Amino acid sequence: MRVLVTGAGGHVGYAVARRLAADGHEVSGLVRDVRREVPPDVAPVAGDLLDPPGLAAALAGSSFDGVCHLAAATRVRDSFEEPLGFFAVNATGTANLLAALPGGGRPPRVVFASTAAVYGPCGTEPVGEDRVPDPRSPYGASKLAAEHLLRFHARTGAIGVTVLRTFNVAGSVDGRPDPDRTRLVPAALEVAASRAERLAVHGDGSAVRAYVHVDDLAAAYAAALSATVPGADRVYNVSGDEAVSVAAVVAEVTAVTGRPVPVEHRPARPEPSRLVGDASLIRRDLGWRPRRSGLTSIVTDAWNAVVAGRG
Repeated sequence: MRVLVTGAGGHVGYAVARRLAADGHEVSGLVRDVRREVPPDVAPVAGDLLDPPGLAAALAGSSFDGVCHLAAATRVRDSFEEPLGFFAVNATGTANLLAALPGGGRPPRVVFASTAAVYGPCGTEPVGEDRVPDPRSPYGASKLAAEHLLRFHARTGAIGVTVLRTFNVAGSVDGRPDPDRTRLVPAALEVAASRAERLAVHGDGSAVRAYVHVDDLAAAYAAALSATVPGADRVYNVSGDEAVSVAAVVAEVTAVTGRPVPVEHRPARPEPSRLVGDASLIRRDLGWRPRRSGLTSIVTDAWNAVVAGRG
């Protein structure tokens, strides 16, 4: 299959492109700068979602059987300061991509990177896809807007779409660390590596999340791409099985690295005390399993990437 992966130089996009190339697909990776590292056997394509003429020119003459759309603005807290920018990239950028895709062939399969942030406030039970979205951040709202756009476009028959709502990705592939130090695991590893003095924790460390290894998430994209049907739209949660507290993550980082991680507790933010996804639907429909998403495996792989000195 000829597949375009947008955001192929990013933490998750790289892992997805890598997995698809290893599976034998012919993969092109859309990046804003062709000097950005993409996996071996992936052809870089320079293009910007916010430059429609340039994007159309970059994709002209190509045809794709599938698209994995991961290029996005992703930091929840930043989105409150820049709502216009987040909607521009995540919603308008998605519309620009769909308009730029070359036509004339079979409708492409699109797998879209969405987020648990579309659900909004959650209780203590695992969140299923049947929960009515209620995003409370510009980030979550912009992703939900893109979901609606893709869903209605699919119903015209122009594409098929599978939306993957991810819960807390972490880990590493090819020795590439996660560059987003606002996330808990890379932030804690920064302290273990003596690149930061303390880990800022908002609240008492009891907030619970379920993490999925970036390679397991890539496997979900590969499975979804194969199963997507032109004209149809589906939504799946992607989450690991192990629900752990912030304090447990810090303890695991200390155990794996053998180094202390001093914590500075700050006032709690208005965020869910527990956010765990019910991923039973993707297991049942696509046979996906999180094989590397245990906390020890995630932290070990992420730490090895830090030690390798690539980030």
